[in-house]
Amino acid sequence: MTTTMASPSSIESVLGQEAEDLLSYEAKVSKDLLHLPGSDFIDRVWLSSDRTPQVIRSLQTLYSTGRLAYTGYISILPVDQGIEHSAGASFAPNPIYFDPENIIRLAIAAGCNGVATTLGVLGSVSRKYAHKIPFIAKINHNELLTFPNQFDQVMFGDVEQAWNLGAVAVGATIYFGSENSTRQIQEVSKAFKRAHELGMATILWCYLRNNAFKQDKDYHIAADLTGQANHLGVTIEADIIKQKLPECNNGYGAVAKATGESYGKTNEKIYSELTSDHPIDLTRYQVLNCYCGRAGLINSGGASGKNDFAEAIRTAVINKRAGGTGLISGRKTFQRPFEEGVKLFHAIQDVYLSDEVTIA
Repeated sequence: MTTTMASPSSIESVLGQEAEDLLSYEAKVSKDLLHLPGSDFIDRVWLSSDRTPQVIRSLQTLYSTGRLAYTGYISILPVDQGIEHSAGASFAPNPIYFDPENIIRLAIAAGCNGVATTLGVLGSVSRKYAHKIPFIAKINHNELLTFPNQFDQVMFGDVEQAWNLGAVAVGATIYFGSENSTRQIQEVSKAFKRAHELGMATILWCYLRNNAFKQDKDYHIAADLTGQANHLGVTIEADIIKQKLPECNNGYGAVAKATGESYGKTNEKIYSELTSDHPIDLTRYQVLNCYCGRAGLINSGGASGKNDFAEAIRTAVINKRAGGTGLISGRKTFQRPFEEGVKLFHAIQDVYLSDEVTIA
């Protein structure tokens, strides 16, 4: 498998006018506070934890696969969109992905560390591929066929099914801040406990969902609120946290101001000393809330659009320089021709392979 890297000049050219700022910025919070990715990450961070030898092996398998093997970084293809966004909306742009095998083929061809998708997708091809790429079985989903739409993550399968089809990890989503979040926290915590008992790693999609978070800006992607979601995620022993890239801050204050009600608990130093308006500072605050990087932060790639390559590389640079662990990229990759999807994954991975993109 090729490991040819994009040159630093090509990364700079993609970043355009932002290149100097993103590649040279020094973060407000020192990187010395963080447990940073590296070839020894599992030994350095996880061997002192309560994770069993089987879980350690599963984590090491995930970190030792694909083009980013043994770097401490991970690149994952997630395809739960057939449920979360409906199969038609997700796969009509590229109908080959109605066939689950092509999802697995894309992850392998792209040199991903693993593929995160539904029990149905993995179960349909598990005997052929479970030994060729790490499986991450997503066990809960939000279905959009009910009218009116209900925004609630419900269990579609159980941990034993994930183990039986050869998964090295289970994934789940919690809509923190939603009216159903308490039940989801309890369900996922129980599932993660069982996954660890069976020797599988755990990955949590720590998403926010509450209409009150939409004010003058969309505070679903505020650094302070997403940071707290991350902290709740590591509290129920998620080994890896998936989170959207932050684009604003002070969601606590915005909600309180808009509603006229006291909301949550925060501290002024978050905004004056630990963060700034810079995307690297905002993302570093997310990493801080992942136990200073003990649980790896992977940011999502977002919806497909006109400038997918530039947006994906920008997100990778921010995540890496903030101290994150990698990207999980779905629609930007599978909603385009197969070879273009592979190329986009390689462009993302090249950021993590480049010695010129350093930790801020």
